[in-house]
Amino acid sequence: MTNGTNAWLTRDVWKIAGSAFFADLGYQAVLTAFPLLLVLTLHAPVWVYGLAMALAYGPGAAIAWWGGRVGDRHGHRKIAIWGNSFIPLLSLSGLVAAPAAAVGLFAAGWWARNFRTPSRRAMLTERVADRYRNPAFGFLHFLDVGGGMLAGFYVLVGVARHWPYPWLFGLTILPLVVSTLLLVAVPPRPEPAAVPAAPADAEAPRPDHRPLYRGVLVAAALYGFSSYNLGFPILTVAQGVHSPALGVLSYVLFLGVSAVTGLVFGRASQGSVPQLATLGYLGAGVGSLGLAAAYAFSWPFWGFYIPIVVLGFALGVIETLEPVLIARFVPAVQAGGGLGALTGARSVGLFLANVVMGLLYHLTPVDAYIYATAVAGLAAVVLLVSVRAAARRAPPA
Repeated sequence: MTNGTNAWLTRDVWKIAGSAFFADLGYQAVLTAFPLLLVLTLHAPVWVYGLAMALAYGPGAAIAWWGGRVGDRHGHRKIAIWGNSFIPLLSLSGLVAAPAAAVGLFAAGWWARNFRTPSRRAMLTERVADRYRNPAFGFLHFLDVGGGMLAGFYVLVGVARHWPYPWLFGLTILPLVVSTLLLVAVPPRPEPAAVPAAPADAEAPRPDHRPLYRGVLVAAALYGFSSYNLGFPILTVAQGVHSPALGVLSYVLFLGVSAVTGLVFGRASQGSVPQLATLGYLGAGVGSLGLAAAYAFSWPFWGFYIPIVVLGFALGVIETLEPVLIARFVPAVQAGGGLGALTGARSVGLFLANVVMGLLYHLTPVDAYIYATAVAGLAAVVLLVSVRAAARRAPPA
């Protein structure tokens, strides 16, 4: 499987992507069930759920940046393993009866996840040449979100059969342990000769790369401001059509579309900043606008699923292209710091997004989704402006 067009698909890539698969198989089940546990079972108001997500994402921004920098200094494999080992704290959030304790455990597990994410991405860039990173990150996203889709099915079955939440959450620890073991199985960073060299001009940012690098980070933060946790659509569908099971199914659909998009788009596209702006950020805005319309006009359940498909497609594009572009715009020795800045920028936005979404959603879901639409559109504009700035700085051919 390592010949021809799949030269990048090595054993190390399989292990890193497999670790992502099992990680999402575990913690995405927690993400799917957590709003149902907190709001529908523990009877916390929706704004508490928004506050919980903000607590997870806010400090998580600094933790992601720190994790990437530490990985550059001490080795990304080591940092990825350490961070991954503490993600099961998320699972323990379903084993407590107090909302405050559940929120605290959830946040701690998410911080561990953010700490390891830049280093896991950097592990992939260390083992794949620049020209193969687009399909490699698309494959990573495919297995990553594919695990989340299976997790959604697991939660769907559990909710439909009324499994106790301690069982539902406790079983998610097993795939998280497997995820860590797969990272342990990845050998230490290969010698430079072991990985095909990328072109020399990709090893250091050219002058015109700086506005693009900053533009991607600013746009990622703005997208974060619009990127509410998918627990909100789960609640929207569950409340709009009066079915928690259909709410969970919407998350499964979202993840399935996102996974396939990452795989297909990663192979079919070379990856560009305008694609990230239009198909990614602007597409996410269109999906949010569709959810506002579905709730405002009381559409049937399939009417909610159409914008969720659009959101899934947009996320597949975003998660494939963001790390590829950041890795292209920074020197290889600073990949962890650059990818940590990317995760941190997104988390800063997510911190405020979930606070704002929680408050607006408490008033009316329509206002919350219109807010998300506007900010996602702004992220697309910022990125397209960055492209023009880079074009003006580029030397004449």
